[in-house]
Amino acid sequence: MASLLVRNAHLLITMNDLGSTLSGGSVLVRDGRIGAVSAGPLQVESDEVMDASHHVVLPGLVNTHHHLCQTLTRNLPAVQNARLFDWLSTLYRVWRHLDEEAVRVSAQVGMAELLLSGCTTTTDHHYLFPQRGSARFIDAEIEAAREMGIRFHPTRGSMSLGQSRGGLPPDDVVQRDDEILKDSLRLIEAYHDPRDYSLCQVALAPCSLFSVTSDLMRETARLARDKAVRLHTHLAETLDEERYCQQVYGRRPLDYLESVGWLGPDVWLAHCVHLNGNEVTRLGKTGTGVAHCPTSNLRLGSGIAPVPAMLGAGVRVGLGVDGSASNDTSHLLQEARQALLVHRLSPDRWLTAADVLGLATRGGAAVLGRKDIGSIEPGKAADLVLIDLRRLNFAGALSDPLAAVLFSFSGGPVDTVIVHGRVRVREGHLVGVDERALIERANGISAALLSRA
Repeated sequence: MASLLVRNAHLLITMNDLGSTLSGGSVLVRDGRIGAVSAGPLQVESDEVMDASHHVVLPGLVNTHHHLCQTLTRNLPAVQNARLFDWLSTLYRVWRHLDEEAVRVSAQVGMAELLLSGCTTTTDHHYLFPQRGSARFIDAEIEAAREMGIRFHPTRGSMSLGQSRGGLPPDDVVQRDDEILKDSLRLIEAYHDPRDYSLCQVALAPCSLFSVTSDLMRETARLARDKAVRLHTHLAETLDEERYCQQVYGRRPLDYLESVGWLGPDVWLAHCVHLNGNEVTRLGKTGTGVAHCPTSNLRLGSGIAPVPAMLGAGVRVGLGVDGSASNDTSHLLQEARQALLVHRLSPDRWLTAADVLGLATRGGAAVLGRKDIGSIEPGKAADLVLIDLRRLNFAGALSDPLAAVLFSFSGGPVDTVIVHGRVRVREGHLVGVDERALIERANGISAALLSRA
C-alpha cells in the first residue's frame, strides 16, 4: 500500500486524549495506518505528498445510525409532515417493493454522500426484508461498501411482529424468528472481521420494540454475545413508542429493554429522546451507547435527546444521520452542525464545537467499540479529512478554524477524504465513481418503486 504525507496543516485537529491541535502539523500514513504525527515538518520519503497549509485536517467522521435504503424515498409529499408511526406506515407500502439492486444502489448513494461529507466509517440498520427472496440484502450493502471504499458496520436488522400480531409493520415485510436468526449467523460467519483496522464488522439489530417479539430480542442478544458482535436497536424515539410499551408490556421502553437483556457495553441505541434522569444514569452505569440523530428527531417532530445530560452521566454518544427519508440527506458534517445548534436550547449545558467534533469522531468510535479509529495518533487507522479554508463561507472565520468547521461550514463536499490510507475523495469528488451515472440509476429505481407502490 502506498505511503502518504500530509504536511504543514493550517490546523491539525488530533482528537487525542489531550485534545491537541497542531498548527503546521504533519501526518505520515503507511500501510493504511498513521505512522507518525508531528507538530512540524516530517523529513521522510513518501509516495504522495499533500500540502495542507490552507486546510483543517481532522479524523474521519463516524456515522452511528443510518438506513441507507431510504435514499430512494426522500422528500415524499405524503410524509413531509408526518410523525413517526404514520410516516412508517406510509413508507412500508413503498419499501415492500425493494429488491437487491435497489438496496445496492441506495447504499452506494448514501455512502457516496457520507464520504463527501467527511465520513469514513458508517453503520447501516437494514431491517426490512419483504417476503420475496431478500436474503442477500445485507450482502449487497457490504459489496457496495467495498466498491465505495468506506469502513462499514452493517447491522442485520429484523422485524418479526406484524400487524396481525399487534405490531406496526405489515405482515408481508416481517420474517419468522428462525429465519432471522439463521441469516444473522450466516452474515456473522461470512463477513464479520473483529480485528483492528477491520473494514467490515457485523452487528445484530432488531428494529424496534413495536416490530419484534420479546423472544427475538432475547435470542438475538444470546446469539450476538455468543459470537462477540454488537447489538443495536431504536429506543425512546417518540411518545407513541412510550405509550405502546406501557400498553403492551406495562413498562417504559428502557425498562422493557433491560428486561430482555439489552443493556450493556456491547449495545448502542438510536435516538433516546424520551428518557428521564434515572434512565440516563442507567445508560451511563451500564456502558450502553447512544446514536444521537438530531435532524431526524426534528424532522419527525420527535423531540431533542438529552445529550448534555448523557455526557454528564458518562454515556458514550455518537452522531447518526439516520435514514435519508427522515433527514433527508446523508451529510454527517451538517449533522454535527445541527447537534451544535440544537443543544443551544438546553437549559443545563451548551455543547462547544470541540464537544460536537468529539461526538462525530471519538464518540462514534467508542459507541462502535473501536479503539483504532476516531483520532489522529500513531497506530490508529489512517482515516483523515481535509477541508480547504479558502472558501467564501470561511472568510472572516479563521480566528478559530476548529469552530469554523461547524459554525461556518455551508454544506457541499469536503475537499479530501482518506480511508485506511486510500484517497476516496479528491478535490471534492469521489475517486473512481461516476457520480452522474449513480444519480441517474438511483432516480430510475426510485421512480419504479413509487410507481409499484
